Amino acid sequence: MVNDNINIKQKLKKIVAKQANQFKYQRFDKKKIRDMAEIRRRPFFKTILNIVHRFVVLILRFIFKNIIYGEKGQSVPPIKNLLLLEPATTLAMKIRTKKITSVEVMQAFIERIEEINPIINCVVDERFAEALKEAEEVDKLIASDVMTEQEILEKKPFLGLPISTKDCISVKDLLNTGGVYHRRNVRAKEDSTVIARMREAGAIPFCLTNISELCMWYESNNTVHGRTNNPYDTYRIVGGSSGGEGAIQAAGASPFGIGSDIGGSIRMPAFFNGIFGHKPSREVVCNKRQFPAPFTEEQRNMLSTGPMCRFACDLKPMLKALANKEHIKLLKLDEPVDVKKIKVFYQENDLGGYLVSQVDKDIQEALKKVANYFKNSLKNEVTRVEIARTKNTAAMWFANMISKDSPSFSEQVAEDPDGKINGFVELAKWMFGKSNHTFIGIMTSLTESTSVQPGSIKHKYLLSERDKIIEEFREMLKDDGVFLYPTHPCVAPYHNEPMLRTLNFSYTALINLLGMPSCNIPLGLGREGVPVGIQVVSNYNNDRLCLAVACELEKAFGGWVNPPECK
Repeated sequence: MVNDNINIKQKLKKIVAKQANQFKYQRFDKKKIRDMAEIRRRPFFKTILNIVHRFVVLILRFIFKNIIYGEKGQSVPPIKNLLLLEPATTLAMKIRTKKITSVEVMQAFIERIEEINPIINCVVDERFAEALKEAEEVDKLIASDVMTEQEILEKKPFLGLPISTKDCISVKDLLNTGGVYHRRNVRAKEDSTVIARMREAGAIPFCLTNISELCMWYESNNTVHGRTNNPYDTYRIVGGSSGGEGAIQAAGASPFGIGSDIGGSIRMPAFFNGIFGHKPSREVVCNKRQFPAPFTEEQRNMLSTGPMCRFACDLKPMLKALANKEHIKLLKLDEPVDVKKIKVFYQENDLGGYLVSQVDKDIQEALKKVANYFKNSLKNEVTRVEIARTKNTAAMWFANMISKDSPSFSEQVAEDPDGKINGFVELAKWMFGKSNHTFIGIMTSLTESTSVQPGSIKHKYLLSERDKIIEEFREMLKDDGVFLYPTHPCVAPYHNEPMLRTLNFSYTALINLLGMPSCNIPLGLGREGVPVGIQVVSNYNNDRLCLAVACELEKAFGGWVNPPECK
């Protein structure tokens, strides 16, 4: 009995102490309680909002499709010049072996741009005259036999080929606006590192392509150059921010190009336009002389510059030309990959991300076809996974982007270098067609102050969640695994429709958080006559696995599709 009384007293003391601690916590750390409560918002409330959001999206999709736009939009004319249907590496081989000239190739792509640009508005600046002169010099060099074919292949593998890139990547003497109105007359004083490296490899920059305002949206539209249209359906978007680059590649008006990607800006345009787009492992390619530039370590880890092209065989030689010398050995790009020995993991959706669209049926079917191809045709080990943290991708990405030391969107787009735009004033001006900013840019300005605050409990929590999901992926993929995942939950939306699907970019943003390589792989056209595809992800510096899978799936499913004839 005595022992029982002692035990009861001890338990009572523990309960009293616990309650005292809770009281102390509540009394002296109310802010922490509020922050934690914000982190653990009621799932029921979010579920209701998701249901309402999906209902609104369905209604507005019906309005866009049947009332605003009606029939399918225009598509670009079919490609007639057979040179435009060759991979970049094949064209380069034919130039150095004197089967065709660099001038012939340059002229063919310039003529194609002149044919399609009035329809889709993807090219915003050019240096055609200079590029043709440089092509003439290439032809003279090859005719002189100063260099053997093998020497050209080793030192200048892309000799004589035109190359395009997006407005935010510096090309000497061409515009470098970043889609920002006050920079409308800014021209690059020197080449970006990636353009310099492609020049060293023999390529000739010949045009610049459209982007979104400050590269911060997934529709390529700005008040400097206007809006770019999808080559398969002009009523649809091309993605962003490398949207003009995705469109020019899909239309067959450039043999290859360069994009940049901090939240999906290579892979989303590649997906919407049905081409290949590879986001390399973090730090593999130099991002120097781009506008806007990353400001923090987290932003630098998420931003990658990489190749965009119609044919999978061009990805590896492009990455070799672009990559930092110190990373070439780590990438082991020349090491053979046995695709049949790769372990394949796949996830069909983000498991219910907040205000993120459900995955389209065409994309679900494409993902399953690829998984079944690996399982049944190649006999790979294939595993379906459910990584719970993927549903919180958008919140983690925004937390990763924010820093006390980074200038805000409002500051970067302002005319006054020491000021910032007033979102409410710009919204009023926009309603009368007087603003120098896009509607989505103005809304970004108005809402950016509502983001999670740097250093807050919630911010720290989201960064810890990021670290945990990185570890999950590293443990899953190791050195012999790839992860198949939708590039985007829906095929190319109609113009302005992304404003209702703001967080759909989270499917690509996830991989930027990880810092891992990812490649969009086109898988033909879906029921709506626009491209479908998926992304393949591998562990750090295992880019060669992504590229090998891209080549395998192009062979199995056909890859890029020539746009249908113009109406």
